[in-house]
Order: sequence, then C-alpha cells, then structure tokens
Amino acid sequence: MKLLSSLALAMGLFALTGIASAQQQQQPQSQQKPPPKPAPGAKPAPQAAAKPGPKSPFTPPAFKITIATEGAFPPFNYLDRKGMPAGFEMELAQEACQRIKAECEFVALKWDELIPGLIDKKFDIIMSSMEVTRERRQRMGLSRRYYLSPGAFIAAKGAPFDGPPSLLRNKRIGIQKDSMHADWADKSFRRSAQLRRYASVQEALTALANDEVDAVFGDKAQLWLWSQKPEGKCCELVGQDIKDTQTLGVGVAAGLRKEDVKLREALNKAFGEMMTDGTYKKLNDKYFPFALN
Repeated sequence: MKLLSSLALAMGLFALTGIASAQQQQQPQSQQKPPPKPAPGAKPAPQAAAKPGPKSPFTPPAFKITIATEGAFPPFNYLDRKGMPAGFEMELAQEACQRIKAECEFVALKWDELIPGLIDKKFDIIMSSMEVTRERRQRMGLSRRYYLSPGAFIAAKGAPFDGPPSLLRNKRIGIQKDSMHADWADKSFRRSAQLRRYASVQEALTALANDEVDAVFGDKAQLWLWSQKPEGKCCELVGQDIKDTQTLGVGVAAGLRKEDVKLREALNKAFGEMMTDGTYKKLNDKYFPFALN
C-alpha cells in the first residue's frame, strides 16, 4: 500500500510541473523580458544613409567678380530706372559672365575712380568704353577689343559729301580740339580744308546745326546718336568709315589687373565665342544700325 501511495504522489508532482511549463510557454511576448542594453562605450548599430535630395539643374558659379562702369555714356553704359548699370557693354558683360560661369555684380563710379579702384582691388573688371592706349597698357591688363567705333563725318541731309573724304576739300570741318580725331584731320586736311576747332564734340555739332561748318568729323557712334535727337534731325552720317589704328586707336577693351591672367584669358575666350556664334551681332543690332567690330 505504501508503494502505491508513493507512486501516486510522484505522478501528481510530475503533472503539476508539466502544467507550469506549458503556462510559461503560453505567456504573451509583451510580458517577456526586454533585450539587454548595450554596454557603456559600445558603438551603435549602423543605420541606412538618407537618400540625397534632387540635384539642381543649374551649374553653381565658379567664382564671383565685380564689374565697374561709369554709367554715363548711353547706349554703351548708363543707369536704368532702378539706378542699375545697363546698356550695350553691360549686356556683353552679362553674357560673358554666364560663359565663364561667374557670379557678377555691377557698380557705377565716376570716370576718374575707375582705374585707381581697379588697381586697389575694389572691383575686378572695367567695362566703360575705355580706349586702348599705351599708358593704359602700362598700368593694367587689357582684354581683346570688344568694340571699335570708327571715325566718320556728319553733314546736313542731302549734302554732296556722301563719298570719299576728298569731297570735303576746301570745306569747313568742325573737330574737337586736342583729340585723336583732330590729329587725323590735321594729318589728312591741314592744307586742303578749313579746320575749325571746338572745346567739345557737342559744340562742333551745334555749329553744324547752325550752318557754321559744312561737316563734323568724330566718333561714328557719338555722331549717330546725336543725329537721332531732335537737335540732330538736320543731319546724317556721310561718306566712308575712317579706320586708322595709328591715329584713331585700336578700339575699346576691358580693363583688368595685370596679375589676373586667367580671368583675362577667360574673358577673351568669351568675347571670341560671342563674335563667332552670332551673339555679339544680335546685341550690336539691338543698339546700332551699323557694325561696331
């Protein structure tokens, strides 16, 4: 009897142990112990890198430069209604900036401040109808020529001078004294015409409008601009363009510091491309009815 009682007790204990084990296996995961925390100083598990945002379609500027002009010689350079530099030269500059991938800022200064400001590194380029001269070549670097306004004559409409300059022999010719155009007239007409000298081109043109001279010799663009004004409606350009590099110069260029060789080369390349691909001609035609290069 004692043996049967001991056997029954052992079987009962075995059943209770099985029930407890089954209950532990059926507990929900929320009641299970959390995973152990990482030890202090351990490196966190690497996470997946965030995807990069969309790429900008615009090429960022390679560098920044400042371009200075006088803003007082329309339509080459002037200040618009907002007081910002504008005109033919400024449009050339903007196109060049895009081609050399530069972010450009424009400033307007007095003429006498341009070259000293460039040398003092207050800005980087001058584009202000600056004629190439030996003195300027000595003080700074110059780009290739980006425009040339030849010498020309202007006379009363219908005047019989629309041909070679020889037709103006023995005539009264107005010129601005102490100018390169006066130098050319002295060389060409000293003995064959009456040269009348004035303090400015404007004074010579006023004399033409008052029939005090038969023609005026000067810069073609400047003479044409005057002919478009009410006071210049009396007159028109006549004869042939005069191009004499020894007397009238080689044209207008941008001014840079001598040490900025790479910038000058990039600017020259941009000007050359514009003249080759027709961009320059489009800008030229926008402002003038004749070629400037």
